[in-house]
Amino acid sequence: MGYIKYIAKRSLYSVILLFLVASALFIGFRLLPGDISAIFIQSGADAETVARLEEKWGLNDPLYVQWWNYMQNLILLDPGESFRFSEDVWELTKWRVANSLILVAPAITAAYIIGSGLGGILGKDRGSRAERWGISGAIMIGAAPAFFTGIVLIVIFAEVLNLFPSGGAVSTDTVRQLSTQTEGDVTPIQYYQTTDFWWHYTLPFLTIFLKYLYRPMLIMRTNVGEIADQGFMYYHRLTGITPRREVGKLIKHASLPVITLYPASMTRAIGGMVLVEVVFNWPGIGSLLVDSVLSRDFPVVQFIFFLVAAWVILGNFVVDIVYSIIDPRVQLDD
Repeated sequence: MGYIKYIAKRSLYSVILLFLVASALFIGFRLLPGDISAIFIQSGADAETVARLEEKWGLNDPLYVQWWNYMQNLILLDPGESFRFSEDVWELTKWRVANSLILVAPAITAAYIIGSGLGGILGKDRGSRAERWGISGAIMIGAAPAFFTGIVLIVIFAEVLNLFPSGGAVSTDTVRQLSTQTEGDVTPIQYYQTTDFWWHYTLPFLTIFLKYLYRPMLIMRTNVGEIADQGFMYYHRLTGITPRREVGKLIKHASLPVITLYPASMTRAIGGMVLVEVVFNWPGIGSLLVDSVLSRDFPVVQFIFFLVAAWVILGNFVVDIVYSIIDPRVQLDD
């Protein structure tokens, strides 16, 4: 019963945080200098057009009425209409978000799984040649900016070896072929089902994977070295535990800091996707965010920021739950 109460309490906290973040974004964007009317006036729109658009978007309503409508629409997954594209924000962003997440989430997850395993192995053999070379190589690659790593991968694998395409999500031939088959608009889900998409996916995936591999590797290597000398590990060795199981025990007990860092790295990767998407011409959320900020497309920017904040909050919620499962020393009542 205590565990259910803990989950319910953490769920309530997460909902409250989402509410506060949404309200802060609403207020913050409306405190910025300038307004959307000035943008249309500068672009040549007449006063009648500006007035009609203000009425359509509710910009003439009192601020509390705008806030109430905004919160209602957000709960109903209707974040409004883009000022720039005159298109529903959700329809405009959903495939961009999907393209970014399908790139970032698997790459970060793979980096943390493989990096944790490698860090555990290297941490058990502290001072060995493999440990020194492994850590040095990981730090050199991880310290380089992600866009630089992407450029190096393009030069090697796309230009010199000609093994992978240099950018984009799919080739024009694939788009033309799918358009002919469907006789209409092609959705990213149809792209995902083609071999060409995954061929284009490889280099940006490797870029993010290599960028974030060294973090869990270093943390796990340090924690394993500390835990290996604790009393309960001596007990396991006395019971005749095999070296393979010993590494597994060490990784399990040393994994809490890595799990804590995982959602933060996921969020940082999403926020830092702009340059990676530019290098690989990837149709994700980063380029849309930049365009929306420059054009003061507040509904789109608000919604993207809210999605990122929600990702952080939900990630921390999952981490809290996983903590109590992995480490029995974590007391739910605390």
